[in-house]
Amino acid sequence: MKQNEKPTALIMLFGATGDLAKRKLFPSLYNLYKKGKLERFAVIGVARRPLTNEEFQKSVADSLQVSSDSSENLDDFTSRFYYHSHDVTDSSSYQVLKNMAGELDQHYSLEGNRIFYLAMAPEFFGTIAEHLKHDGLTDVPGFKRLVIEKPFGHDLESAKELNSRIRTAFNEDEVYRIDHYLGKEMVQNIEVIRFANAIFEPLWNNRFISNIQVTSSETLGVEERGRYYEKSGALRDMVQNHMLQMVALLAMEPPIRLTTDEIRSEKVKVLRALRPLEGQEVNNAFVRGQYGAGQINSTPVPAYRQEQMVDENSNTETFVAGKLLIDNFRWAGVPIYIRTGKRMKAKSTKIVIQFQDVPMNLYYQTEQTLNPNLLVIHIQPEEGITLHLNAKKSGKNTEATQVKLNFANKDIDGINTPEAYEKLLYDCMRGDATNFTHWDEVALSWNFVDKISDVWESTKEQNFPNYESGSMGPDAADELLAKDGFFWWPVTDLEVENC
Repeated sequence: MKQNEKPTALIMLFGATGDLAKRKLFPSLYNLYKKGKLERFAVIGVARRPLTNEEFQKSVADSLQVSSDSSENLDDFTSRFYYHSHDVTDSSSYQVLKNMAGELDQHYSLEGNRIFYLAMAPEFFGTIAEHLKHDGLTDVPGFKRLVIEKPFGHDLESAKELNSRIRTAFNEDEVYRIDHYLGKEMVQNIEVIRFANAIFEPLWNNRFISNIQVTSSETLGVEERGRYYEKSGALRDMVQNHMLQMVALLAMEPPIRLTTDEIRSEKVKVLRALRPLEGQEVNNAFVRGQYGAGQINSTPVPAYRQEQMVDENSNTETFVAGKLLIDNFRWAGVPIYIRTGKRMKAKSTKIVIQFQDVPMNLYYQTEQTLNPNLLVIHIQPEEGITLHLNAKKSGKNTEATQVKLNFANKDIDGINTPEAYEKLLYDCMRGDATNFTHWDEVALSWNFVDKISDVWESTKEQNFPNYESGSMGPDAADELLAKDGFFWWPVTDLEVENC
């Protein structure tokens, strides 16, 4: 597809009455439409609930009025939305959907381009993909693409089975596995920061970096997702996808060119180089936690075991911290620490690159301890970059003080970065799979995580709950870094400042 050419497609959205569609997908499509990036398109909402086209269009409009600050051309936008009440196991229902798609394709001149977006329970992914093939919905003159939300399987074996079923209907280059973290502006900026700045790339190795810390903390609990979370836990919900994807971007070698295949190839090499953990090594390198009762913003909140649809003796982790080692020439000996959890002190996703200390402290006569140089990449809720340096204080003495160089996305020329789903939907329509997850990445991630799961599921954690809601996790997470002479940089002290 040419760079300035606007994408054309019929989008079949399975799970169109769900929360994800209303909160993320409809607003993202509307934003693309208002920006003039979408002209020839139509959407078929697919779900079990019986609705008329008019009722579905009103539901779309209602969701946009909640999320959008304007209603520009809203009637024209929603007029392109149609609805099909569907049984995912019934071939006759797919035949109705096929006929409907053919009519809309002709009406809107969509060139036979189809995007099938599965925003529903993962147990239906394989069934839908097989029916799409068997019932002829993939027999189109244009492109066909399948977009899948996480989780992609529950472990490596289930992921392999799901992938096998999907591949009966779609080639690997037609499968777009969404990881919405890869759509975030500052996650995509990692490559630019590394490969477009001569002051960073020569230092991006074990000679100059002492450790890397990746934190993704939430103040929310499991809310109404207790049933899902009991089967998943923080390890499968966050580490297997979001956290390892960020690590891969931080640690990969420079690709020979910025193409989808070359970037994915370098990410795969990182995941292959992750030092595997076996048996007791898991407990030496990884910490799990479960939140107890506490306070968030001065409001009392219950413990995880008191949440809806959660076992009162649950062994499920709501917090994970770990030490990753990458056994290659660039990163040998550099620990990469990750932590993620619910009901923590702050909602924050940050990456902290801590550089090695200077070889000799010339300020020892003043008994001054120099602060290490830090590069902080702020991903959410704020977006930006902060570089922590040492500089001379004003006055005649030579005492050093810490200074911060800031770049804040939302404070530069009024920029408001696009919602991650907006970017990923547009990439999918254009056929750019760079920021989607390849099967090789999924398989390697599950292979690493499964070994941790095996140990944790075979042993009952006796100390749950082991951290208070409103804290930054269990003490064992601090001890994990203390063994190496490091500490977690407090995310609340590293906020990006206005420029």
